[in-house]
Amino acid sequence: MRCITLASGSKGNCTYIEGESGAILIDAGLSVRETLRRLTEAGGRQDLIRAIFVTHEHGDHMKGLSPLARRLEVPVYATEGTLYSLLTKKIPERKPVRYTTLRYHEPETQDEFVIEAFATSHDAREPCGYLVTSGGARLGFCTDTGIITDRMMAYLKRSDAIVLESNHCTEMLRTGPYPEMLKRRIRSKNGHLSNTDAEKCIRELGQDVTHIRLAHLSEVNNTPDIALKHGKAGLGLFSCDTRLTVASETGPCPCWSDEITL
Repeated sequence: MRCITLASGSKGNCTYIEGESGAILIDAGLSVRETLRRLTEAGGRQDLIRAIFVTHEHGDHMKGLSPLARRLEVPVYATEGTLYSLLTKKIPERKPVRYTTLRYHEPETQDEFVIEAFATSHDAREPCGYLVTSGGARLGFCTDTGIITDRMMAYLKRSDAIVLESNHCTEMLRTGPYPEMLKRRIRSKNGHLSNTDAEKCIRELGQDVTHIRLAHLSEVNNTPDIALKHGKAGLGLFSCDTRLTVASETGPCPCWSDEITL
C-alpha cells in the first residue's frame, strides 16, 4: 500500500491510497483538474480509483467532490451526518453521484480495501477519521480534530503508518493575526490539533508505527520546521526507527512530503 498526499491544508485536502490492484481517495478539496494534475505528477493512476471517502463536509475537504466522483465514475462514502450536510445543500444533478452511508466502527469493504471510520472531534456534523487496511498493511488517517480521544488512539495504535494533524504552533496562534473568536475555535476541543498535542500523541504511540506524516499545517500559524521539531520530540528514542515527514498544501513535494509505502 502506498499513500500520497496531494494536498493538505486550509486551501484543499486530498489523499491518494493505492493497493495492489486498486486505489481510493480520502477527501476531494481540489478542483478536478488540479486533483488529476497532482495525481499524475505524483505517479498515481486515476483508473485505479474505486471510491472517494470523505472526512467531513467543510469546503476544503469536499469542494471538488461531486464533479470528481462523476468524472471518475466512483461512489462517495461518508457518515450520515456528513452526507446530510452535503445533500441538503446540493442542486439536483443530471448525472447523480452514488452516495453510501458509513457508520462509526463498522468496516466497509471496497475492492481490496477495508475501511473503518472512527469519530473525530471537529465542528462538523459527524466528522471521522479512517483506518485503511490493504494486504495486511494498516494506515491510520486522523486530521481536523481538536483532541485525541482514547478511542481514536486505539485506532492509531492499530496502524502501521499514520497521517496525523499537526495544525498550529500555540505561540504563533496566540500572537498571530487571527481574530480572537477564530483563535478560540482553533484551540477548542472541536478545532484543530496543535503541534504540542500531536507531539503527545506521537509519544504515546512510541515505536508502534513505521511512518508518521504530519498534516493540515496552518500556513499562518505553523511552519514545517516547527511541526517536525515537535514530532521528533514526540518520537524521542524512536526517532531513528520511525520515518517522520510533513504533508504539503501545494501537493507532493520532495522537500517535505514523500509517499508512505507499506
